Amino acid sequence: MTIDKIDKSTCSKARHSRDPRFDGMFFIAVKTTGIFCRPVCPAKLPKEENVDYYGLAASAMADGYRPCLRCRPDSAPRSPAWNGVQTTVTRGLSMLGVIPPKKVTNIAERLGISERYFNKLITSSISLSPKQYQTMQQAMFAKQLLQQSHASVIDVALAAGYASARQLQRAMQTYCKMPPSKLRGNMKYLTSSAITLRLSFRPPYHWDYVRDFLAVRAVEGVEVVTENSYSRNCNIHGEIAQFTATYSPKVNGFDVSIIMDNLKYLYQFVEQIKRMLDVNAQPELISASLHKAGLADAKVTQGLRLPTTFSLFEAGCRAIIGQQVSVKAAMGQVASFTETLGMKYTEGKTRRYAFPAPEDVAGRSLAFLKMPQLRKQAISDFATLCANNPCPSYDDVLAIKGIGEWTVSYMKMRGDGDPDIYLSGDLIVKKAAQRFETDEAQAAPWRSYLTLQLWHLYNQK
Repeated sequence: MTIDKIDKSTCSKARHSRDPRFDGMFFIAVKTTGIFCRPVCPAKLPKEENVDYYGLAASAMADGYRPCLRCRPDSAPRSPAWNGVQTTVTRGLSMLGVIPPKKVTNIAERLGISERYFNKLITSSISLSPKQYQTMQQAMFAKQLLQQSHASVIDVALAAGYASARQLQRAMQTYCKMPPSKLRGNMKYLTSSAITLRLSFRPPYHWDYVRDFLAVRAVEGVEVVTENSYSRNCNIHGEIAQFTATYSPKVNGFDVSIIMDNLKYLYQFVEQIKRMLDVNAQPELISASLHKAGLADAKVTQGLRLPTTFSLFEAGCRAIIGQQVSVKAAMGQVASFTETLGMKYTEGKTRRYAFPAPEDVAGRSLAFLKMPQLRKQAISDFATLCANNPCPSYDDVLAIKGIGEWTVSYMKMRGDGDPDIYLSGDLIVKKAAQRFETDEAQAAPWRSYLTLQLWHLYNQK
């Protein structure tokens, strides 16, 4: 998809400046070399007449360009290049990006439209068919693993959704113009169980805010927050997976180390980590929305991010447990909840846990929790709902006795990472909004960040 609705002169200025704030928002394809790059690529700048601009890396690959081996376009923070189009396209592209890929027919059915119409909708929006988009996503993820991890070629093929190493070889030769061995270069395969990747973000990124936010809400035995890193254990389809994300401001990214047994779920795990750290946010748009809502420059936290939980279920349990109590009191109960019902393992001499899955909670006694019976029943009913349907509707969640609008809104914000949730019923948000005379409607579609900003300002008094 060549950019035709965006001013190409803007793209030209951005690439000449190498400004990392534009990273991932567009890609530069060089006609003379057949390579496409990120705006931050350190290579010598080509002449303007020799370049094309693309909104999607997948589109550049589909037109025959291969990804640069220096700046690695597959590692760029993502931008919703389909901004402004209908919700169906946004949801469809999100589903098409999942690895292993789902059948296009099944995705269309989930969207409630015919496969023919879905194909037409996607093709007209990004100039790629659904199948082409899926193929490019697989190839870019495989390339990222080959260049940034020490996983074997067979493991990379499995993680990227290929049926065999031969299929991976064919894809890399087709789209990257070289075999996996050459992409990997001189990197030798190590027997370490850890997979390391770099997750890029657009600066500024206010790590201190994210770190402190996560530290206050960290569950003992599950999460560890240090000066420059965040680690946690996760339950991935009944197996323990771990990650540590280390903040690396010099490269505008996080160096992430992942340990998991079943690489079939690696892509989904990486996407969840990206969401948890909000690496795909566009800080300039967020700051502009906060200014528009009425906050002065001095009151806006530059590089504000929305730290989320690992899952919607976790966010819901945290919200229900935290009703009408302080964050500190709530975290004590969440720790007890996790220690009693979560997955357990030993790391050295230390007992560690993963937050329980819905199946671990549904039907279990919650007598150990120190809270009203109505709240315990709400947790039990919520777990049963999620165990029967991993993606329940918010109407169904709201129908549970003991769950109100605030709890559901919190789930949307911290469970789904919804950027446009304003917790109008939150007492601190109300007080801070009155003090700073903000108009939440003006912050749309970034009202979740206004909620976070008001919390932050209130706590600074």
